[in-house]
Amino acid sequence: MAVGCAGPQPAPPQTVEPIRVSHALGQGDPARRASTRLVVQGLDEDEAGRPQRARGSYERALQVDPTNPYAYLAMARHDLALGEPEDALDFIEQAAALFESEGLRRPEVGVHLIGLRAEALRAGGSNEEAEVYFETAGDLAPEIWGDGVLSASELR
Repeated sequence: MAVGCAGPQPAPPQTVEPIRVSHALGQGDPARRASTRLVVQGLDEDEAGRPQRARGSYERALQVDPTNPYAYLAMARHDLALGEPEDALDFIEQAAALFESEGLRRPEVGVHLIGLRAEALRAGGSNEEAEVYFETAGDLAPEIWGDGVLSASELR
């Protein structure tokens, strides 16, 4: 009998490199490209502490291309930072649907959707449910979700 042979070990959780909106610059038709540039501009404004200007950029991004899932993702992050979890949940759902319809719902997108949902649930008082989502997001992308928050620079 071999000592120390416990059989196959479960694989460690696979880490995922989360998306960055700036990686989507230059993709899509002219409206999508312009909209994505506005999303990046909004993230820069958020990072600089100018939430009203950021919101304006995100809203313009949605006017230019109302099907841009990155704009909804950024709006969800922005609303969570401002303490508006119910609005954020709506944006998370819209982003998820658009990523899915465009065939872009991959693990690197999913980790942000999971983590943002966790933030919204926590902000809304559903701490136990939020913890399950945070644990999943943290396992998938510990460098982003280890602190339980998605900053503008992390999404940019």
